[in-house]
Amino acid sequence: MTSTIWKHEVTIADFNKRSENTAVTHMGIEALEIGPNFLKAKMPVDERTKQPIGLLHGGASVLLAETLMSTAGNWCVDFPNQYCVGQEINANHIRSARDGYVEGVAKPIHLGKSSQVWECLISHEGKLVCVSRMTLSVLSRQPK
Repeated sequence: MTSTIWKHEVTIADFNKRSENTAVTHMGIEALEIGPNFLKAKMPVDERTKQPIGLLHGGASVLLAETLMSTAGNWCVDFPNQYCVGQEINANHIRSARDGYVEGVAKPIHLGKSSQVWECLISHEGKLVCVSRMTLSVLSRQPK
């Protein structure tokens, strides 16, 4: 049996359901693969995600990265008793993309009881476009 970081069973359908009617679906982000310790998705480089000069917008890259890292983080906690929220995100834009799709892969660096640190590598045609890192706070739900 393969070890996994996920606290419950997760599927691409779960990702899609969680993303309905959000910026995720507006930007065309689609989950591709869920591995034992990663979440992978793609995003089109088109009129929704480009700057006026025709390059992939850095903010769109950050939206893809944050989507993957926060979704994955929430899958690593005792839901519905806990949830994660972002505290900090950064991104280094390495090269541009003009068309096609970019793919992001999020993996954990640290999965603690009160915080998590994630990294997302975004590539275009096999070449690194962006490196992003995010810190998540793990919070407990208050009883109603």
